[in-house]
Amino acid sequence: MASFANTARSEMSELQRLKSLLPPELQSWVFVESATAIDPALITCEEIGKDEVEIQIDLIRWEQFALDQRNLLFWHEVARIQNDTIPRDGWEMAALAIGLGGAVGELWVQDGLLLLLALGLSGFAGYRLYARNNGERRLQEAIEADERAISLATRFGYSLPNAYRSLGSALKAVVEQTPKKKKRSFYESRLQALRRSAAKAKAKAKASRGDQLDMSRSENVYG
Repeated sequence: MASFANTARSEMSELQRLKSLLPPELQSWVFVESATAIDPALITCEEIGKDEVEIQIDLIRWEQFALDQRNLLFWHEVARIQNDTIPRDGWEMAALAIGLGGAVGELWVQDGLLLLLALGLSGFAGYRLYARNNGERRLQEAIEADERAISLATRFGYSLPNAYRSLGSALKAVVEQTPKKKKRSFYESRLQALRRSAAKAKAKAKASRGDQLDMSRSENVYG
């Protein structure tokens, strides 16, 4: 009984800690909760109501990650919210069903205009579903969220190299824990993109230091 109470307190403490990592502008409408689904994702977010979003975490698996890794994985989800790329309420499925049902009905009554409207609704909803589930688009959105997560980390006091290292090690750990080939490939692609981004950031920082050194030498010569 005491062990269960300690676990509950620990989980609540972690949720509160993560809540404190939300940017102030998100704290009133983004909630952090323990995942309740069977076999949940490690961390994900979804819209739960008008202007309300919930970040859900599998706290059992979450405990296996180092603190810095958790922070960067959390900020990735925060970045998805800021980039407005989280799943919505699924109106497309309802619209697709209504459109297809209407099209079948109009075939019977032979109303050409209503048939075209029903087919148009079905086509639009189908396109939105395809766009939402398109693998390349999902990957690009995830890569953009990783970039923004790095920026969030620096906003909360991380150095740029440490932010890259923390997210990179977190993604490597997720890859190792992902048995399904398609999902593992998704995380591996994110990791490769992160490495390229880190290399560019390192080169930019090195060039900036070189410019500062040249300026310092010029001041020494002409000062």
